[in-house]
Amino acid sequence: MITYRLTLPRNLLLALFSLALVACGGGGGGSASPGTPPVPQISPTPGPQPTPEPEPTPQPVVMTAPQASRFLSQATFGPAMQAIEDVVATGPEAWLIEQLAMPASLHLDDVLDSFPGDGNFRDDRGILLPGLVYKASDSFWEKSIAGEDQLRQRMSYALSQILVVSSLGDLGQVPQTVAAYMDVLTAGAFGNFRDLIEAVTYSPAMAVYLTYLRNQKADPATGRVPDENYAREVLQLFTVGLVELEPDGTPATGPDGQAIELFDNDDITGLAKVFTGLSLSGTPFNTPLQLLPFEAYYRPLQMFDQFHSKEQKEFMGTIIPADTGGEESIDLALDAIFAHPNTGPFLSRQLIQRFVTSAPSSAYVGRVAAAFDRGAFTLPGGSEVGTGERGDLAATLAAILFDSEARSDASLDNAAFGKLREPVLRFTHWARAFEVNSAVAANELLLRDTSDPGALGQHPYRSSSVFNFYRPGYVAPGTETGAAQLTAPELQIANASSVMGYTNFITVYALGRSPQANPNAARAYLADYETEAALSPDPQALLDHLDLLLTHGTLHAETRDRITQALAQIGANTQEGRLARAQLASIMVMTSPEYIVLR
Repeated sequence: MITYRLTLPRNLLLALFSLALVACGGGGGGSASPGTPPVPQISPTPGPQPTPEPEPTPQPVVMTAPQASRFLSQATFGPAMQAIEDVVATGPEAWLIEQLAMPASLHLDDVLDSFPGDGNFRDDRGILLPGLVYKASDSFWEKSIAGEDQLRQRMSYALSQILVVSSLGDLGQVPQTVAAYMDVLTAGAFGNFRDLIEAVTYSPAMAVYLTYLRNQKADPATGRVPDENYAREVLQLFTVGLVELEPDGTPATGPDGQAIELFDNDDITGLAKVFTGLSLSGTPFNTPLQLLPFEAYYRPLQMFDQFHSKEQKEFMGTIIPADTGGEESIDLALDAIFAHPNTGPFLSRQLIQRFVTSAPSSAYVGRVAAAFDRGAFTLPGGSEVGTGERGDLAATLAAILFDSEARSDASLDNAAFGKLREPVLRFTHWARAFEVNSAVAANELLLRDTSDPGALGQHPYRSSSVFNFYRPGYVAPGTETGAAQLTAPELQIANASSVMGYTNFITVYALGRSPQANPNAARAYLADYETEAALSPDPQALLDHLDLLLTHGTLHAETRDRITQALAQIGANTQEGRLARAQLASIMVMTSPEYIVLR
């Protein structure tokens, strides 16, 4: 295998390892003496009253180009120059409203189009037909890079890191099932969280991943008990968390000063009874896999009441009476979980981490959680986002992106604010910023699995466990962020291998040398460096352009000097030289600390 390397200045590489996110009273009166006539109280003659100050007229946010680039770096899979210009021209609020109204770019139909017409996706040995295994992944790359509905795609990807399923293991053999789950998150990205968690519960992908597919009621004769996997994770990871939270997301404490645990194993046992009786639709409960109708792999699950527990179900103070049917039991259980006061702050903090900053302040979390609870958010210009129903995700997302901390220029200098750009977002940003000729990923060998640290160290919908690629509460030991007790989730997958793996990966693509499954097919993912090559004879003009496009005006003078020195080693008198300068400059900016840390 050919390895492509870019040799960067040693102190620039060391800087990648030392990334720091750290950094009025009333007067009294006496009683009159007995027999003394009361003294009349004379009110002062009213004089002219001051005119009350009028309420300030809401003003929409106006952005400079660097501010627009920063906003789009948070809200999308990466800004291109045209998108920056559009946000400057129309404002971010108009952009958000347009994005919320945009039709969803979905995945399942594209994946199904690649299947044989008869729906048979396995060979005579029962093995998935060649090429199909990557189809859901291919669709992700294509939609995240070329999809017009960038905000929805970005929200769907953020949700996929909270409501986790992974194509490692059994789901890797059913790309249509994974694609259907991707559509659940994409279609529900701007809807209500209560509806979304129900759609997730009835998803075949989640049922396979968390092992409640064909989960049956208890059988005392055999010792069988309901599977508890989903019951545990839907509480611990998807909705409320482990401990009671204040409205601003900080843990509540009891009289002993310790965090108050929300549930114990008895609650899990009680809730597990709820998720019994679900199997694939359109076929008997225990139909062998080889006899399943093709549609069963991606349609919502079906409840089979004869396999559902009719016992009383009790958890976290909620009681579902005995003999309640399966679908009603699920409705009642999800209603109770959704109504819990933890849900807003628990979800809000993690979404803030995925979009804006790894260690959000409690005030920031509180404001976003309040928008979740209200189901509405008022944009600075006065427009209202949301339905007014608790759990509205569009309102929650608007609150995240337009919060004062997210939009303040002061945050750029706050060492404790910001986040590491996760590896997937770095690659998609490269492809969008330099407007690749095609985002069709079917022929791209490297994009089939980018999870190895020698590649990106992360692949969408392919985390190693239900706990995601990194934990939301991760504090990196032996770092400045750790010393400051700042959560920094993405640092959990940042190491010597992944730092250099990303550099090599982005270099291969910047140079247009990514390996192809079919070398004779038309090549995709070729960057358009025409603008950058034209600017390359003037390194400062080139860096001004890349600074806006990639780092929203935050490149330090020292970094610019290093890149300028490297560019000076390449002549700009030929077309090849100008292209080489453009490629090298893009690589060096995208591996700089100012780029890796998004503030």
